[in-house]
Amino acid sequence: MVLLLGFLAVVLVGTLAGLVALWPSAEDAVEDVQYAAEGVTFVDAEVLRVEDACPVIAVGPGLPEPEGGADQAFPENCNTLVARLSEGPEEGDETRVQTEASVVRSGLRAGDEVVLMRVPPVEGQPETVYGFSHPHRDAPLLAMTIVFVVVVAVIARLRGILALLGLGFAAVVLWGFMIPGLLAGESGIGVAVVGSIVIMYVVLYLAHGPSLRTSAALAGTLLGITVTALLGVWAVGAARLSGMSDENGEFLQLYADQLNFKALLSAGIIIAGLGVLNDVTITQASAVWELRSAAPDMTRREIFSRGMRIGRDHIASTIYTIVFAYAGTALGVLLLLSLYDRPIADVLSSDMLSEEVVRTLASAIGLVASVPITTAIAAATVAPPGAPPAAGKRALRGRGGSDVPPA
Repeated sequence: MVLLLGFLAVVLVGTLAGLVALWPSAEDAVEDVQYAAEGVTFVDAEVLRVEDACPVIAVGPGLPEPEGGADQAFPENCNTLVARLSEGPEEGDETRVQTEASVVRSGLRAGDEVVLMRVPPVEGQPETVYGFSHPHRDAPLLAMTIVFVVVVAVIARLRGILALLGLGFAAVVLWGFMIPGLLAGESGIGVAVVGSIVIMYVVLYLAHGPSLRTSAALAGTLLGITVTALLGVWAVGAARLSGMSDENGEFLQLYADQLNFKALLSAGIIIAGLGVLNDVTITQASAVWELRSAAPDMTRREIFSRGMRIGRDHIASTIYTIVFAYAGTALGVLLLLSLYDRPIADVLSSDMLSEEVVRTLASAIGLVASVPITTAIAAATVAPPGAPPAAGKRALRGRGGSDVPPA
């Protein structure tokens, strides 16, 4: 117990020192980037009518001849919508706006509220021009957020509410420290590790209470973060990944050229695995405490062995979670790549997929490694075997198991 708490204290001091050293100064802050040209504003409007989507006319080697020929004209007003302006100098006027086929096919209909981009008259363009920006999604997003909070609060009760508070704290650290630090050119790995440790210290103790059991889970989480970070750095270098596999990297290079994109990719690997890592470690620590409560005479070796049986089941289900979560978010990319006439090995070696494979595998390996680490720490710090029931109850409470009933 002394070694565990001493380790956590040393890590906390080092993390706070890193937080101070890596905190971005005002001089290092990147200037805000102008989102639109000068004079361009965004106004609300109500959709009155949505026209049909334009047909897809694909012409190229190996593609079938489009029905109607390659030179056919698009239907009039396709990929457009008519909207009434709800604000701005032309409030109440109707305007026809060009948009994308994806917007037309998204289910947009008359009565929906949208945001239009207003481009004022300039030299060579005597009239005001409106462009489509996006639909108003405030209502469904707010509704989903409220449902999420209510479901968590009703089912998980106080612990769920505390977890939501921890989630809010994590968002503050991410937005207030990690993102500004990365944009300022600080060490990507340093910012990710320090920010992740700060988050884990707060969310674990906030959601699960200050106890020896939580401390064991926290220690396992910290070591799991270390494994993930080391593996991520090595894998990014060994796979010769640039961290710039999509257009977001290109834009960032234009506006924040001091970024180290390889370090940014490694930082993303660390952050991506935090949630699942936290889930596994707290479950393993809780399993060990429950085993001790159910079997006070069980040796530490037996507790570790039985705890690992639980951990192996948890590993199997969590690995599925990681892989399927990626498959769901990248389903469109996977569909596109499956159409290419290339061997699967070449497809997997592409920059876009290689980054995701490395991110997934590094997080998964860190997750798997954290199971025996956390189980061993918990088995070494749980109450010793052979204590009588009353003493066992006191021992469990003294070791952070206040909510674990005596055997």
